[in-house]
Amino acid sequence: MERHQGRLIDHVHLRVSDLEASRRFYRAVLQALGHDFTSESAEHFACDELWVDQAEGPVSRVHLAFQAKNRESVHAFHAAALSAGGQDNGGPGERSYHPGYYAAFAFDPDGHNIEAAHHGPRERSASSVVVTAAGSG
Repeated sequence: MERHQGRLIDHVHLRVSDLEASRRFYRAVLQALGHDFTSESAEHFACDELWVDQAEGPVSRVHLAFQAKNRESVHAFHAAALSAGGQDNGGPGERSYHPGYYAAFAFDPDGHNIEAAHHGPRERSASSVVVTAAGSG
């Protein structure tokens, strides 16, 4: 059996009530799994696709960001989200996160913040990572 990974999730963003307590927790559990933070500052920490920072108000529900191939896909995502019962949480547009970041946000029916993110022109070393069961060739 063959699976492809690395094509759907752009990042998972957790907004926490106590950044330092979360930093201790995630550092410990990630190190137990053989991972270290890939980015860290006084305002955040991250490991690969996981981004954690301090909530500026109530702790948010899950923030899930899907990868978008281009800006048109971001627009299509936002329109589809709203027509399928989602609520607008930020229409398609440039974001200040880094140059070229273009995204749209919608709340799903349970209030989770769902995003489509495009990071500008990029080239991947591979379209996905192919995972096969051990011994299957």
